[in-house]
Amino acid sequence: MFQGLRTVVYPVDDLAAAKAWWTRVLGIEPYFDEPFYVGYSVNGYELALDPHGYAESGAGPVTYWGVDDVEAAVATLLEAGGREHADVTDYGGGIRTAVVTAPDGTLIGVIENPHFPLAIE
Repeated sequence: MFQGLRTVVYPVDDLAAAKAWWTRVLGIEPYFDEPFYVGYSVNGYELALDPHGYAESGAGPVTYWGVDDVEAAVATLLEAGGREHADVTDYGGGIRTAVVTAPDGTLIGVIENPHFPLAIE
């Protein structure tokens, strides 16, 4: 089901300030830049900033696993005992995510993102 790690999303309180800081640190502009989400392509992975993230829960960043089908991945995780945390969200540009809470309370993200295809060797 999982293709590999794709994205780490950092919850931020001030998106403009976080974007300015990460742009300076990474030395690149974001590939996706919207008021609700900013994403950087960093050597085949995504570092993302989310002003509506889970900072209030104290969960910290959420790591997203690449999948072919978000709904199917969520169904598998729920059948294994997980609980829905965030329903499937379509961000546009082919990017869709969902978050499930594992039985131990950790957050597991799944993402369809055509900007980061699976590299098959």
